Order: sequence, then structure tokens, then C-alpha cells
Amino acid sequence: MMEWWFLVPILALAFGVMALAPLGVQVLSRGVVFIDLALAQAAAAAALWVSVLLHDSNAVTTQIFAALGALLCAGLVAGMAKRWPAQREALIGLVYVAGASLSLLGARIDAHGRERMAELLAADMLWASWPQVASLAACAVVLGLVLLLAQSSLKKDLIFYPLFAVIASMAVPILGLFVVFASLISPALWVHRGLSLSLAIAVTIVAAGLGLSASWYFDAPSGACVALALATFGAASALRPQSSRHGT
Repeated sequence: MMEWWFLVPILALAFGVMALAPLGVQVLSRGVVFIDLALAQAAAAAALWVSVLLHDSNAVTTQIFAALGALLCAGLVAGMAKRWPAQREALIGLVYVAGASLSLLGARIDAHGRERMAELLAADMLWASWPQVASLAACAVVLGLVLLLAQSSLKKDLIFYPLFAVIASMAVPILGLFVVFASLISPALWVHRGLSLSLAIAVTIVAAGLGLSASWYFDAPSGACVALALATFGAASALRPQSSRHGT
């Protein structure tokens, strides 16, 4: 029987999906699907290089540099998308490759780089902490307030890109890049097929919970199990007939 501690990773996943799903809807509507991978990879690369350059770095320092890396990437992506709209997906894909390459170089230098890189790609959420839950909850609250006060504000580059960068940089060290990407895209795909955003978020959380439960039951890596569950759930949206009304 699962103990009460299982509530911590469940809440981390729930708040993560709540913070990321609305941004994923914007990603699809803007046609910049690679942006979430690029920003998440930039945050991961910055977090990894902090441990290489600052041997006594703590969680706060790592988070600050991850946010700075994501913000720098967001500015670069926003500029490229505006300057070369026809090639934006290809260019953003190259930014992702550059970030991944920097991560590999940093992992080679750091004595624990490979383990750290594996954690950033697919974090073990079963060991999530209450402070991490609180940080993801804060992201969800901030995004909820933005949507409540001015839902159309996410369509503005000056709000969308920095907000996306900060939230992604906070989510990657906790959930891992794979889960962050799946949490962005999977519910957005269902919204694109006509499901309301609130319902898509709720069902996505259920799917993530099933993946987490499977990892606990089979003693398998939680990040990979959750990412696989979310990827399967997102792909299943293709089986739903597209509605003329998109969720909001």
C-alpha cells in the first residue's frame, strides 16, 4: 500500500501540468513546437554547467542560472522567430541541438556529470520534496493569475517568452526535460482536438499519476514511466475527431 509520501510527487506533477499546459497551448498555436525543448534544454545545460564551474553550488544558485539560461534562450528564439518566421522551427531545432551539445560537454567535465544529466532528462519524481512542490505550485498560481487577469496576454511575446522561460527553468530540475515537454504538448494536443483546457489538464494529471504509480509498482525509473504515459496519452488525441471549438 502506498504511503502518504506518495502525495508529494503526485502534487509536484499536478502543479507542473497546471503550470505548463496553458503554455503548451500557446506553443501549438504559435507553431513553435521545438521552443519547449530548446528552452528546457537551455535550462538543463545552464544547471549542469553551474555544478561544473561552481563546485559548491546550491539549489538556489542552480535555479538562478537555469532561469538565466532559459531567458537567454527565450530572447534568442523570440528574435529568430520574428526575423526569420519561415525558418523558425529549423532554427529553434538548432538551438536545441546546441544546448544538448553544451550539456554533453559539461557532463564530460563534471565527475558526476552523467548522473546529473540523466536526472535533468528524466528526474526521479518519487524523491520530490515539499519545497519543490511549493515552487511548482507558485508557477501554477502565477500563470493562473495571468490567465485570470488577461487571458490574451500570453499572445504577447514580451509576456509569453519570459514567463515560459522562468516556468520551464523551474520545472526541468524537478520533473526532467522529458516530462516537461510531454506536460506541455500532451494536454495541448487534446485542446487542439476540442477538449477544454481544464478537462485536458485534469486528464493529463490522471495519466501522469498512472505513470508514476507504474514506476512505484514495478520499481522502474519514475521520469521515464511518467513521460511514456504522457506521450501515449498525447498521441491518443489523434484518435479523437477534431471539434470546431477549441478549449481555452
